[in-house]
Amino acid sequence: MNSRFTGSEGDASKEKLMQDLQLVVSDAEELLRMTAAQAGEKVSAARERIQDSVSMAREHLVAAEEAMMEKTREAARATDEYVRDNPWRAVGIGAGIGLVIGMLISRGR
Repeated sequence: MNSRFTGSEGDASKEKLMQDLQLVVSDAEELLRMTAAQAGEKVSAARERIQDSVSMAREHLVAAEEAMMEKTREAARATDEYVRDNPWRAVGIGAGIGLVIGMLISRGR
C-alpha cells in the first residue's frame, strides 16, 4: 500500500480527519434543522441536496470507522501471535524500549 499515512502518526491523522468529518456532518445537520422553516423552491432543493450529501458522508464515515477498527483488530492479532511465537524476543524488545524510555526520562530532569 502506498499511503502517505503510516504507523501511529497516520492513525492519529486518520482519527483526526474522521473527527473533523463528524463535526462537519453534525454542523450540516444542525444547519438543516435551523433552516427547516425557510420556504421557497430553491431553498427546498438546496436542503434536499445537502441532506443527501450529509447522508452519504455519514455512511462513508461509518464505513471508514469500521475499516479502521478491523485494521486495529488485525494488528492486535498479529502482535499477539508474534508474542506467543517469540516470547523471549518480545520480552527483550519490551525491556529495551523500557530502558530507552527510562534514559530519556532521566535526561529530562
